[in-house]
Amino acid sequence: MHLEPLPLTADRLVLRPFTPDDVDGMYAYQQLPEVARYLYRPPRTREQCARIISRLGPATRWERKGDQLLLAVCRRAGTPDLLGEVVLTLDHPQAGQAEIGWITHPAQHGRGYATEAARCLAAAAFDRLGVHRLFARLDTENTGSVRVCERLGMRREAHLVENDRYAGRWGSEYVYAALAHELRR
Repeated sequence: MHLEPLPLTADRLVLRPFTPDDVDGMYAYQQLPEVARYLYRPPRTREQCARIISRLGPATRWERKGDQLLLAVCRRAGTPDLLGEVVLTLDHPQAGQAEIGWITHPAQHGRGYATEAARCLAAAAFDRLGVHRLFARLDTENTGSVRVCERLGMRREAHLVENDRYAGRWGSEYVYAALAHELRR
């Protein structure tokens, strides 16, 4: 199954495939320690961002565990600057489960872009890809992402205490989820 056609559009945003021209835009937020902190990995280099973008192909396969849709988030009008990214990862094909994630440049926080982009991607997951259950895993200290999940209508299903470790520090996660029929209402 493929997610076509792309891009996806929301009221203020376009979710589109990354292009080689997006390397600097991706690097602008991926290099920031405050972004990487919630992803349990070090900040990315420009070269790592370039490699990620170069591996992304135009066709979107959606069949096996780990298949992923990574999209650039840009404004529909005005400056086409890269605001961030959204990702959908197939977790369990037979059960129709997928994980959703988002990153926005901290300079863009507080404007509702993450919620709008995540809502657009969630709708495509349910309506075009046949996802039954969508979930998000996030650091418990990432209050912005907690609010995005709650605005989307997702419920907190789990609190995983000190389940991950990065840079000598334990981290805890929340798991939020929603079923297709719950978010379609």
